[in-house]
Order: sequence, then structure tokens, then C-alpha cells
Amino acid sequence: MDIPGSLAIISLAALIHASFQLSVSVLTLLSGHSIGAKHSQARLLRLTSSFVIGAAVMTVLLLSSVSLILIQFYGSNPPLVVWAAASGLMVGVALCIWLFYYRHDKGTALWIPKAFAVYLNDRTKATKRSAEAFGLGLSSVFGEILFIIAPLLVSALVLIQLPAVWQLAGLAIYTVISLLSLLIVWVLIGSGHSLGKIQKWRESNKYFLQFVSGAGLIVLVLFIYAVEILGSTVGFN
Repeated sequence: MDIPGSLAIISLAALIHASFQLSVSVLTLLSGHSIGAKHSQARLLRLTSSFVIGAAVMTVLLLSSVSLILIQFYGSNPPLVVWAAASGLMVGVALCIWLFYYRHDKGTALWIPKAFAVYLNDRTKATKRSAEAFGLGLSSVFGEILFIIAPLLVSALVLIQLPAVWQLAGLAIYTVISLLSLLIVWVLIGSGHSLGKIQKWRESNKYFLQFVSGAGLIVLVLFIYAVEILGSTVGFN
């Protein structure tokens, strides 16, 4: 696969990652508690900035770790069976997203167990320092590993086949794009936009985001099948 095609796969996988909403939900919770406690705008910005940085760091760590594991097992040229397994995983994740990513009630409640949701709510309410917000950012990304593992795995499979310089570029591209939804909400909150309006938009569009997430994975599967699996089989790769 050529470099533009590889970066296109990484970008699409990162967009799918960006459509997941756990980190955004925790960020809005953190902002809501901070605003409710009448903290200054400067303090709110410090907390939310630390949260976003934590999410970025965890994304880099997860993608780097998956890539390293793949290199240890398969080198820089993973066999077709690994690509086929990754494609199967993406189809399974897509179906799970369509079936139960959002709870069937009002609001933007996600699939996570209620005990974990209560824990996140309590932690965001107790967060007073930047280091704590950073830790929340780390946890919010790792807490959605069941869904983000699919785009992470595909991106890692592509990354390990690239030259070293392009591996770093691909890692940066994935990280930035995967944080787009979080960055947009962070900018809106930091610029003084109403948290209520942000939540209303999220609630109104949650099923669209749910559909797009699953559909994006299916499109990615078809693209990978055409380029990696079918292309290698007929000798085009």
C-alpha cells in the first residue's frame, strides 16, 4: 500500500475514534461541575486543557503499544490472516455500536455500566487540580477500549508498514484527528458557549453519530478488504 493510501486509512480510523463520546461526556461533566462550583474561567480552562492533554497522551500510548505488540509478533509485514481478523473485529464492533452504544432513554447516557458512570461523575465532581483532570483524560480514553480497539488495531497494522518518519506522521495524524470532537467541545466551553446548548446538540444528534460510527467501520472494512486482502491475493500489492 502506498503512503497516501496508508494515511487515508489512518485518517478514517481516527475519524471513527473521534465519533465515540465517552471522553466528550466526561469533559462536559467536568466543565459542568466546575461551572456549578463557580470556579473562574481561568481555572475551568486549566482543568479542561489538562483533561484534553491526558486524552491525547493515552491515545498515543495505546496506538504505540498496539503497534509495538504487532511488530514483536509479525514484524513489519503482518500476514493476511491478521488483516482478516482485524476486519472481523471491526464488523463486530460496528454491530455493537448500532445495537447498544447509547442507552435507550433520554439524554446521552452511554453503554458503560451504571456503577462506572457513577464513579466518573463522582471523580469529575471531586476534581480540583490539573493533575486530577489529566488522569481523568487518561481514564476516559482507556475506558472506551472495547470500541476504540478496532480503529487502533487497523491504524497500527498500517503504521508498522510505513517508513520510520511516516510512522511518526501517522501517529500524529491519528492523535489529532481522533481528538477532533473533544477539541471542538473544549474550544466551545473555553470560549464561553453554553454547556446546555452543547448537550442539547449532542442529544439531538446522538443517533446520527451512532450510525456514522458503525457505518465508518464497515466502509473501512470494505476498503481494507479491497486493498490489503483482495489486492494481495491477486498480486496487486
